[in-house]
Amino acid sequence: MAQILPFGRRAHPVTGSDALRAFLGGFSIEVMPRTAEKIPDFRTILPAGTRVYIAHIEGVPIEDMTRTAARLLAEGFPVMPHIPARLVPNRATLEDWLRRYRDLGVEQALILAGGARQPAGDYTSSMEMLETGLFDTFGFTRLHVAGHPEGNKDIDPDGSDRNVIQALRWKTAFTERTDAAMAITTQFAFEPAPIIAWADRLQAESIHLPIHIGIAGPAKLQTLIKFAMACGVGPSLRVLTRRAADLTQMVRPFTPDAVLTALAEHKAAHPGFNIVAPHIFPLGGIGPAADYLNDRLGTRSAAAARA
Repeated sequence: MAQILPFGRRAHPVTGSDALRAFLGGFSIEVMPRTAEKIPDFRTILPAGTRVYIAHIEGVPIEDMTRTAARLLAEGFPVMPHIPARLVPNRATLEDWLRRYRDLGVEQALILAGGARQPAGDYTSSMEMLETGLFDTFGFTRLHVAGHPEGNKDIDPDGSDRNVIQALRWKTAFTERTDAAMAITTQFAFEPAPIIAWADRLQAESIHLPIHIGIAGPAKLQTLIKFAMACGVGPSLRVLTRRAADLTQMVRPFTPDAVLTALAEHKAAHPGFNIVAPHIFPLGGIGPAADYLNDRLGTRSAAAARA
């Protein structure tokens, strides 16, 4: 049936490019201390106000993390360092890390279990760290937790998502009994339909935390396959392997246009959709990821002018 519009008003449908720009507008990006060192000034490549996560990988000293956080804050970017439970040996260390970040002015953190196979000490999960109350003590006002659209074999070895869903229910309840502003930041995935189904399932399970969906930035196909296998991104691998079967596609960089456009258009059509923004993993490099995002947002000239 044709839509009947009120007299004197015109419909202004959201076009694909408009939807994509709107969806990308709140993007965040992830760096590591060693990759951040390669960028002379983030103000020349990222829009002002972009949230920058700092990944804390096993073996990286806290001094490298705080030095990177201080530098990014000085350049005007909100910083969200990872706090991986399995790298924190005890409460005293957690207090020390949070105090260091607070003294710099950091007020946000991504709290996750972390990828270390063996815990360094007392903590094995983000929930155990949240229960300490230390994030509130040290003035952290925004806490993000990990999400896994394709499951996590470390948490659910049987291939289900039973434990993952139970953990997200616990975190939802945590926000209801505290004043924590919380959201989910996910592992990267490549196929829009399973992502949308997963997000809708969380809503159905009364898990109402906003979702920042992990998206891999532009990269060589071989690079993406390597990271996908290392990170346990299973079902989405078929997108990459299908492309790898076409030798003409192997030499062209993979970009996330298809998945971002599909999610953006779904968001435009369903404003209550719980994925609020993409979180970019710059697997092919921070510079190429920033160039890609600036191109889609139309912010390249503004970033270049600050160079």
